[in-house]
Amino acid sequence: MPTPSAPPDAVDAILAQWHRERPDLDVGPMGPIGRIKRCAALLQRRLDETFAEFGLSFWEFDMLATLRRSGAPYCLAPTTLFSTLMVTSGTMTHRMNKLEASGFVARLPNPEDARSMLVQLTPAGLALIDRAVEAHVANEHRILAPMKAADLAALDAKLAVLLAALESPETP
Repeated sequence: MPTPSAPPDAVDAILAQWHRERPDLDVGPMGPIGRIKRCAALLQRRLDETFAEFGLSFWEFDMLATLRRSGAPYCLAPTTLFSTLMVTSGTMTHRMNKLEASGFVARLPNPEDARSMLVQLTPAGLALIDRAVEAHVANEHRILAPMKAADLAALDAKLAVLLAALESPETP
């Protein structure tokens, strides 16, 4: 069922099919979840287009941006990186190897723990992520431009509530 303020979309068609085929089921949750998933997929395409302008994939942008926003000297322990990025240590090692081979990060000895290394943006990595994040933010502004400021603020607030519920350890 389309919302009063929006034209029918692909999710409305799916809901109508389920209402027809299984009128005994309350498929209401499929609406918001389906729209969130569809928005995420469509957003990712638009974000990836901008990352590609800089020769980056999403994960490369994400890793370089994580190091950049950590502040000077743009250096983190691999365990901090992989927990922030929500990937396994094996995945992180593979990704660090690729970015190191590209000259965007370097591994340095950890002065506080001789058994570990730190990952740091190189000058080339810093220059690249600074240009890419500017384009990324401009792209996000373009993507959200059709929404009224009040609607965007309300959406952000509701999504924050959903995220908190999903991240809560008490949520089944």
